[in-house]
Order: sequence, then C-alpha cells, then structure tokens
Amino acid sequence: MASLATVRDALLISRYQNIIDDVEFALLYDESSSRLTFPYSKFERFDIDAWDESECRTELRFGKQDLDLLRRNLQIPDEIVCSQRSVCDGMEAMCILLKRLAYPCRYTDMVPRFGRNPTELCLIFNEVLDFIYTSHRHRLQNWDRNPFLQPDQLHRYADAIHQQGTPLNNCFGFVDGTVRGIARPKYNQRVMYNGYKRVHSIKFQSVVTPNGLIANLAGWFEGKRHDSTMLHESGLLTDLRRVAFYNGDPLCLYGDPAYPLGVHLQAPFKGNNITPQMALYNKAMINLSPVGKMYVVCALLENAQTCLYGNQVSQMFGIDPPLLNDYFAW
Repeated sequence: MASLATVRDALLISRYQNIIDDVEFALLYDESSSRLTFPYSKFERFDIDAWDESECRTELRFGKQDLDLLRRNLQIPDEIVCSQRSVCDGMEAMCILLKRLAYPCRYTDMVPRFGRNPTELCLIFNEVLDFIYTSHRHRLQNWDRNPFLQPDQLHRYADAIHQQGTPLNNCFGFVDGTVRGIARPKYNQRVMYNGYKRVHSIKFQSVVTPNGLIANLAGWFEGKRHDSTMLHESGLLTDLRRVAFYNGDPLCLYGDPAYPLGVHLQAPFKGNNITPQMALYNKAMINLSPVGKMYVVCALLENAQTCLYGNQVSQMFGIDPPLLNDYFAW
C-alpha cells in the first residue's frame, strides 16, 4: 500500500518530467498534504511472541495461551486480504480487532503495536469485523438451533435463579434494552436521539442467562425507540411463546417496568399503591437482574471470554458457561 510520502515523491518526479503541469501539481500535492505523514515504518511489525501474558490480558482481554484457540473457533482464515490487496496474517488481524474493541482508541494509537499505517489498520479491522459478524451472528439470534436455549437448559436456569431466593420459579433469564451513544449524525438526528439519556444513540435488546452468556441480542434500533417497541419489533415474544416451555409449563424472562406483563414476560409491580408484599417481590427480583454490527461482534467476544474465564453471573448462579469449542460448534 503506497504511503503519502511515496505519493508526494511521485508527484515531484511527475512535475520534474513535465508529466503534469504546475496547476495539476499544486492541486494534487495539496490534496495529498491534507494529513500528516505518520511515521509507522519506524515501528516493528506485529509479533505475538513478543507480547507477554499481562499485555495480552490488558490490551486484548484474552490470555496469550487462548488466542489461537479463539482464532480457530472464530474460523478466521490464516490470511486476510483486504479490498485494496493488503495482506495480513489471521492472528494479527484478530489481535487488531481485539485491540480496537477492548478500549476506545484511535488507529494511530495502535501503530506502535502493529507497525502498520492507520488506514491499513482500519481496513483490516473492518474486514475481520465483517467476517465474524457474517459467520457467527446466528449464535445471538437463533433460538431453535441454540443448544443452550433448549427446554431442559431453560429449566436448569430457572432452578438456579429460584434457588437464589426469587419469588418466581419459572424465570430463566433477564431482558433489558441498552443504549450505546454515537456521534451526532448529520441526518435523522431526532430519530437517533434518546430523550431519557439525552444522547444520540443506537439501542439493543439483550437476554442474559444464569450461565453468564448473552443468549439473545436484537438490534440495532434507533435511539428514540422505547424498550416495549424493541420487544415487539424483535420478535422475542413470538419466540418465547413457541419455545419457552418445560413439560408443558411456561417459562419466562424478567425485565424492567418498561416491559408489558405476560405469561412469558414478568416485570416489577409499578405505581404508587403497591403493597409491602409487592415491594418485597420487586426487591427480590431486581437485585438479580444483570443488566450495529460492532456491538454484535463485541457480544460474541464477550461470550467467548465468558466461556474461557467465567464471570460474576455464572459464579452467582453456580452454572458454568459452556466450553469455547461447544459454544462455537453449532
């Protein structure tokens, strides 16, 4: 991939050889001078062997010994070829993705780690992001094929939640909407504005189960959408009415007061005239509720991390998450 410095040198040669005139040279050189030349070439190229365990856990959120296992389960190919023909090793490409998603950073912040120019890092990131999204998003959207959302598993989750002292004995998970802030868009600002959070945003609806996994994820939705609207448009209730049963008895999710009450969806009592028993019910339940494309991939990586290391939710309910190989097997 030609650098800005190479382009500028080529323009100088072209002008010296009268291939372009003064006006053309001035316009082209000015265009290529709109950004500073980042000295990425002075940094060494990526070498995972040079990273120690603490660096991997801090910057990538995964242990060094688990990276190859993660790459194989994500089915990332040995070589990634970008649209403009940049070539990148599969492990490096995955690490670029993990580094970018682990904590907010600019591509220029990643240059010292990977020895590539920011444009190339962006292209590689988007290539891997598209690959994982296309290959694995069904794991967050398909109820029928998901082995961890079958009736016997849902019943097991409900038992684990009930054993924590909750009034409901058929609640197998928790549903909630989440707001992710975005930069103010040039168009459709009112559609993307969330009045409650007072921020332009996109929203997602997630279902969390006691094994610590994000079992189902719907979105994205416009920032102004209410949680009950997302519930309707996501088709979650339709799926619950079809699959959320154990031996003929209905199972349910628990959400916040924004959700409508139903057989398969429970929420806290609301209003000013709740009884002491209702207040105790609300307290018992709420104490347990764990509350575009990049977010979906982040959710998949979060599930992968849970499979490898567990989390507070799985520890609290005493249900181990599946092995990483099992999670990515279906």
